[in-house]
Amino acid sequence: METILFWGLSLAAWITIVTVLMMFIVLLFTKLREDVVFLGVIAILALTGVLTSDEALKGFSSMSVVEVGILFVVIAGMVHTGVLHWLVRYLLGHPSSYSSAIVRLMLPVAALSSLLSNTTVVALFVNVVKMWSRKLNISPSKLLIPLSYASGMGGVCTLIGTPPNLIISGLYAADTGVQLNFFTPFIPGIFCLVVGILSILALQRLLPERKSADDSFRQTADYTIELLVPADCKYIGETIADANLMNVGGGHLIEIVRFDREIITPVPQDEFIMGGDRLVFAGQVDEILSLRKTHGLVNASHPVFSVEEVEKKRSLRTAYVMADCELVGQRISDTNLERDCQMTLVAVARQGERVMESPRDIILQAGDSLLFDCALKAKQAQEVRGLQYFEPSTVLPVFGTKTVVSCLIMIGMILLSSLNIMPLLQSSMLAAIAMLVFRCCTPSQAMDSIDWNILMIFAGSVVIGTAIQKTGIAGTLATSLMGICNNQPLMVMIAMCVAGTFLTEFISNTAAGAIFYPIVYQAAQAMGVNPMPFIVSLMVAVSSSFATPIGSPTHMLVYGPGGYRFTDFLRIGFWMNLIILAANLFIVNLIYPM
Repeated sequence: METILFWGLSLAAWITIVTVLMMFIVLLFTKLREDVVFLGVIAILALTGVLTSDEALKGFSSMSVVEVGILFVVIAGMVHTGVLHWLVRYLLGHPSSYSSAIVRLMLPVAALSSLLSNTTVVALFVNVVKMWSRKLNISPSKLLIPLSYASGMGGVCTLIGTPPNLIISGLYAADTGVQLNFFTPFIPGIFCLVVGILSILALQRLLPERKSADDSFRQTADYTIELLVPADCKYIGETIADANLMNVGGGHLIEIVRFDREIITPVPQDEFIMGGDRLVFAGQVDEILSLRKTHGLVNASHPVFSVEEVEKKRSLRTAYVMADCELVGQRISDTNLERDCQMTLVAVARQGERVMESPRDIILQAGDSLLFDCALKAKQAQEVRGLQYFEPSTVLPVFGTKTVVSCLIMIGMILLSSLNIMPLLQSSMLAAIAMLVFRCCTPSQAMDSIDWNILMIFAGSVVIGTAIQKTGIAGTLATSLMGICNNQPLMVMIAMCVAGTFLTEFISNTAAGAIFYPIVYQAAQAMGVNPMPFIVSLMVAVSSSFATPIGSPTHMLVYGPGGYRFTDFLRIGFWMNLIILAANLFIVNLIYPM
């Protein structure tokens, strides 16, 4: 494997390059799970002899990967004791203007995202944005992009706030034996955050005014119709399937309301039709009304299916299709989702507008909003990867002693690490144990909170970084980069930050950090300058993805609720990328002289 082929790289190096390029292509153009892709990369590097077995498995025992797994448990304790809900309920206040709403929203979101999972924080604050939007009489789309941006910028401020920070700090510790402080990226992060908030206020005209998916779902009369089975209907006594009433022109049957108020949903094919039944159909109302002529049905005089007056035994729940959702490209009618989770798809909205087709026959796309009719105790489709639910704002955990305890545990973990009393790994272990001992979360809740997909991506990223360094790719690229930049450290830093910001718009920022770290570290070593400004600027750069909705999971989290289009992020995100890049380079070089 050490035979030099061309451009000074060995066969092992070229295998690594081809493998990484293929990883990019698969992640960009297929729906294959990210964790499966990274597992495949690990397997290829091990089977081809690029890495030894120990090196290929090193990622799973990496300090940063273990830290992330433990931090999931700590976060679970704070979520289940209602810390986030308490902060939202009592500390946010009520904005009197749009500019005030942006500041009141972005600052606490950034603060929480510096300690907790970005997606958890954003998912909670979506309901806050909806409430403020109604009060200020503006579209939620004017606030949801700032919400997502704030979570990303806030995450940069601490080592645990965003995955790349942990990966980069772990690789740096492996190379130097020096553990970065919990608040190492704090000053650059907070400076970029302030610049980012001011930029959003200055560029607010570039934020789109889109129709929210919730507005599309506001009036169910627009897309549901109830038809009554009269006593003389010839189909009484027949099954739904025999009467051809399950899938009809323009829609489908979502439920039956019996004369005694019994609700049947989802409706099985072998359900019998009875006189007095109210058949609730979803889809294109004008086409469904043709059933009055073909099946002898009549209009129901008192509709029982509406958003404002939902039956006590059921609820309407909204879900959003993320970019990595396994439902993308599928029809709900081709899956077992409704049957397994006891719920029925009522409507689909895309870019804020309801799709005027039979909901169950719509081929789903990333960013679609789905409205489900389900029992209050229905099982959420958590097993469906990439389908994100938002709990109603009225669903709040009980606040109490455990809320305070979980806060104190988190504060203790931060102090132990930041004051160098205990490394982050040990302090996070102690915090996780404390969360379980004081019952801030149960063992099952702790295990359920661990995102194994993210851990696999972390492990794969560490392995990729190891391969890039071992095969000489990092050294070769660093040398070439220095030659292009005339051995000017600042130019090298600018080039790497631009490349990192661009790459993270399309792939995991964790992978981007792992790929660029060995290159910038070796470039700094070769130029004989302090590597710290390169490391910290890289942390900020790979978390600065503002221009595409696929650049961050939080962007896709707000994509559906905001009714956005792909270009909405590019319109403001391009300028945000340039502004944060300039702010990053300025503040890092001011604090960490080369």
